[in-house]
Amino acid sequence: MGINKADRGWELRESGPAKADHTVLLLPGGLCTAAFCNDVMTAPGLAGAPIRLVAATLPGFGSTRPPSDLSMESYARLAGKLARDLGCDVVVGHSLGANVAIEMAAAGEFSGPVVLLSPTFSRGDVVKVLGLLDRIGRVPVIGSLAWIGALKLIPSVSKSSFPVASRGMLIAEMKKNDPRFCRRETGAYFEYLDRHGSLVSRLCELGVEAWVVRGDRDEIGLTDDERRGLGACPRVRLVTVADATHMVLTDQPARVAEVILDAVSAAVPR
Repeated sequence: MGINKADRGWELRESGPAKADHTVLLLPGGLCTAAFCNDVMTAPGLAGAPIRLVAATLPGFGSTRPPSDLSMESYARLAGKLARDLGCDVVVGHSLGANVAIEMAAAGEFSGPVVLLSPTFSRGDVVKVLGLLDRIGRVPVIGSLAWIGALKLIPSVSKSSFPVASRGMLIAEMKKNDPRFCRRETGAYFEYLDRHGSLVSRLCELGVEAWVVRGDRDEIGLTDDERRGLGACPRVRLVTVADATHMVLTDQPARVAEVILDAVSAAVPR
């Protein structure tokens, strides 16, 4: 698996043949880096398949440089350009990365199939501790201290969702995050959710093929109305993965790989 930390300003991890018929872009979630996609990229079905896989750390996370504009629309533009430069015909996003994928499609930056791993459709779906951090984070001095403390605790709290073999490495990746950036980015994220209220109708109206994948123990909520709305979308498939949390990417990589293969089969090579 190749690693490139400078390609177009992105930190990328790549596997598969360079001239494959299909290229898949994987966008990990908040606090995560491209390394969180390793197990999916090497899962049975994808490993050795004639598919090029490129995982990209969202700018600002890990040790990457943040963009000047932290809005979701800005991230969608940046990721859309990356997808075009790489010739991607499928985008897979996890958590924050899934919301970026939604906005890529909404802005016309990407028109192929999208796999959305545990996206957030409204503010009420977000885990309460993140909402609390956002509110505290807006208070001068105290907000900065709160985020410094949070980034010391979150990796340890999250480790039970990480495979034993890669647990130490993934925790180390999370610890690379800058609390100042995370504070600002989280504020921009909640402002984005507040602008739209609920993203279900936004996704449904896009007309792209979409898979919404959630763990059966997902910490991100999904209201009954949101579930019914997604169920009524003819081009959206709602997939529940057994024995998985919000970190379905690392909990059940083989099942995620199966969904990605379904999306690839629906894609038209670029």
